[in-house]
Amino acid sequence: MNAEIEKALDTIRPALQADGGDIELVGVENGVVKVRLRGACGSCPMATMTLKQGVEVRLKQMVPGVVRVESV
Repeated sequence: MNAEIEKALDTIRPALQADGGDIELVGVENGVVKVRLRGACGSCPMATMTLKQGVEVRLKQMVPGVVRVESV
């Protein structure tokens, strides 16, 4: 599952990097994907919305078994 998640994150990365940020996969447990937003994305006031409306939606679409995404 980690390889599938990394592949999905690679589709999201260019948008985050364009804004000076990035995303790192920390781990997966029982369908819960744990990520770390880096750079500008880590301190952005819109980070929660990016995580839920962008990252979580994309991962659920692309990777069966993803239940939710959490920032750590």
